[in-house]
Amino acid sequence: MIPFAAPVRDIRFVLEELLEHGSLSLPGFEEASPDLVEAVLEEAARLAGEVWAPLNASGDRQGCTRRDDGGVTLPDGFVEAYQAYAEGGWNGIGVAEALGGQGLPEVVASAVQEMLHGANMALGLCPMLTAGAIEALAHHGSGELKERYLPRLVEGTWTGTMNLTEPQAGSDLSKVRTRAVPQEDGSYRLFGQKIFITWGEHDAAENIIHLVLARKPDAPEGNKGISLFLVPKFLVNADGSLGERNDVICASIEHKLGIHGSPTCTLSFGEGEGAIGYLVGEEGRGLNHMFTMMNEARHKVGIQGIGVAERACQHAFAYALDRTQGRSPRSGRDDCTISDHLDVRRMLLSMRARTDALRSLALYCATQLDLARHAADDAERAAAQARVDVLIPVVKSFSTDQAVEIASLGVQVHGGMGFIEETGAAQLLRDARIAPIYEGTNGIQALDLAGRKLQRDGGAALGGLIDQVEATADALKASDEHAALGESLAGGAADLRAAMAAVLEAGADPEQGADAVQAYATPFLNLAGHVLCAWQMGQAALKASAAVAAGRDEPFYRAKRQSADYAIRQWLPVGRAQRAVIEAGMASLAAFDAAAH
Repeated sequence: MIPFAAPVRDIRFVLEELLEHGSLSLPGFEEASPDLVEAVLEEAARLAGEVWAPLNASGDRQGCTRRDDGGVTLPDGFVEAYQAYAEGGWNGIGVAEALGGQGLPEVVASAVQEMLHGANMALGLCPMLTAGAIEALAHHGSGELKERYLPRLVEGTWTGTMNLTEPQAGSDLSKVRTRAVPQEDGSYRLFGQKIFITWGEHDAAENIIHLVLARKPDAPEGNKGISLFLVPKFLVNADGSLGERNDVICASIEHKLGIHGSPTCTLSFGEGEGAIGYLVGEEGRGLNHMFTMMNEARHKVGIQGIGVAERACQHAFAYALDRTQGRSPRSGRDDCTISDHLDVRRMLLSMRARTDALRSLALYCATQLDLARHAADDAERAAAQARVDVLIPVVKSFSTDQAVEIASLGVQVHGGMGFIEETGAAQLLRDARIAPIYEGTNGIQALDLAGRKLQRDGGAALGGLIDQVEATADALKASDEHAALGESLAGGAADLRAAMAAVLEAGADPEQGADAVQAYATPFLNLAGHVLCAWQMGQAALKASAAVAAGRDEPFYRAKRQSADYAIRQWLPVGRAQRAVIEAGMASLAAFDAAAH
């Protein structure tokens, strides 16, 4: 099994050179410094590489076990690895100091999350869900709920979950049936079942705090009748100590394609007198409040995909540099490593360039989150939030789709050995496959971008991003070395702008607008993802060339330029073809009859 080394140097390149540590200049981060960030990254890399990563394969093989008492036993070593994470203060790295956290920028927390998910995706899901619970409570919880639950969630001694899905209510949450019956003391008793609950039961933390969508008995049908409730596994006394076990139990755990070390539970609420819960935020606005948690989680799922892609790269590169096979097309040697073969080089460079590009875009999005939360100027915060709204569906969807492709290429580089579990390449593909599905399928992300986000502001936020792409293209064209990259990037920007106009026009059609947006949403998001990633690699090419000219670390920066060249000249054209898909129209989709095939 190939050990995992967190990509600290690559992350630092993005934070220090592409983003120029912009988040550190914002109000609230006065105590943070580049030296502190570097120390945080190095220590996180140690935790990821030495503590979490060695459990990835063993956790996959062993999986989780539901006990007769309804509890769940995690794979060997997972409890200790999670506790090392919590005791190190990592759970609160991006949480405000006022809430007991470390108060570091979101972009730093996101970089740490990538390392942890690359090391062990199944284990990384636990703190990812807790972070979402913290975000939802911090924004919508009452003062009493915050005081009682947030400190333990932030320190990681308690963990959080998100309870949306029911057997009849998957993507359409208006069908939620879980009931919340009001009690005289202001609490509620919940009755119902939730499925696919990530880390819904486990033995790594003292308590589990479930955030649950449910309806009061007199609530109207549809989305407006749904409220959000906090339901602890163990009730919490006024002094903060744990009381009796609440009426919520793990009825079963799922047997899945991947992420075997992550317990995916069916939770039953109210098999007895009802699970005691507390209203979070306003009655009837549960979906709105839950979206606070889901937006946090969607960005982190994109980060998760990048972490797995990075590990797939490391596996493939190590194998290709070691495996000897065939005659070298250049030296003529019969014992060359497969990294000498140009088709293998194509796969390796494709994996590396795409992973670099995805990382840059996701961390750029994280800096926009920092701006939206901390910028001193109201207009600047609003503009950053508009960019975040556009970028999150792209980061979630495009990163996870690409992660599956990158992990699949990793298997291909290994050849037959990639199909054998012992190399670890197959596990990465199995694990990555869930990411395009949960936290809103990637089709839903595409609809969110092309429908809600694009139509809401007439394309203003995305148009502003395209302006930045064009500025980078102009800078590349002004350089003799990168003129060809500039021409290609400018072409991509033009395609995206034209496609945006087409989707906006189609969406405004009073008869077929909704259908047209659905038909064009996925190719439009794919085009946006390719162009925005190529933009980031254009920036990388400019920074890398400047560094080489200054005589700095030439091998590293030369590799960055190679990745940029591949991403813009060979990967971007694949995305640009999506404009033609959109312009071809929706006739074939509208005429398609699944029952006739």
